Amino acid sequence: MFIGEYRHSLDSKNRLIMPAKFREELGSNFVMTKGLDNCLFVYSEAEWKNIENKLKTLPMTSKDARAFVRFFFAGATECEIDKQGRILVPSNLKEFARIDKDVVIIGVLTRLEIWSVDEWNKFNNDANISYEDVAEKMSQLGI
Repeated sequence: MFIGEYRHSLDSKNRLIMPAKFREELGSNFVMTKGLDNCLFVYSEAEWKNIENKLKTLPMTSKDARAFVRFFFAGATECEIDKQGRILVPSNLKEFARIDKDVVIIGVLTRLEIWSVDEWNKFNNDANISYEDVAEKMSQLGI
């Protein structure tokens, strides 16, 4: 399970040090893709296979399903961690997530999310987000 928040910076070659706490669970090979809310999603190989299997069951006749699968898989790339614990953030994903240099890496149960510091701050300061309202909605779902 991935939990926690870490701040790092990309180097001049778009490499990012992956927090040591996440490396073991992530494995040496993993998948990075476009996420929601202007961040990147990072999945271990095993979790990526789980997602693949779920998305394979979506009906091809559904326009929304086709659009989501295209979005999710077209932006995906297989990655690996180098000997210094760094990963390469591809340019297309860096642009998508509006990453310049400084990032926040957060653990979200079965995935990691990589955010630009600015986008993460906007998300956390968004006046439309009321954690009390979200908690109430979660309680309606039985959580």
